[in-house]
Amino acid sequence: MKLKMENKPLSIFNFSSLTDIVLLLLIFFLLTSQFVIHTGVKVKLPGAKNNEQTNPSSLIVTITEESRVFVGSKEVPLDGLALNLVQISENPADDNLVIRADKSVNIDMVIKVIDASKGVGINKFTIETEKESF
Repeated sequence: MKLKMENKPLSIFNFSSLTDIVLLLLIFFLLTSQFVIHTGVKVKLPGAKNNEQTNPSSLIVTITEESRVFVGSKEVPLDGLALNLVQISENPADDNLVIRADKSVNIDMVIKVIDASKGVGINKFTIETEKESF
């Protein structure tokens, strides 16, 4: 039995394996992008040894090092915070406020944010922290 060897260029390329890989990558990035809910405001979060993962929330207040207050990515004055929280809390079941305060922010500023949100009926608070590594 004699095998015939030919050096012809491959005229048909099978794209099915390439399509599978691209589809899996697309699904991976779509799923993992759902977990990223951070606003565009950069803050240095305080560290904690026992860091728990927070539930995604549409109510995110960020306090920067300069004591500027952001609701989502929009800067608001502290006296207008309550009005903005009422406007973005479209789901009454989603009443958990996530506070992302810079670690150099005075605790008085965090208390003012909590007080303003309690005034509009938000009674659950989560202060976001980073996991400390040793």
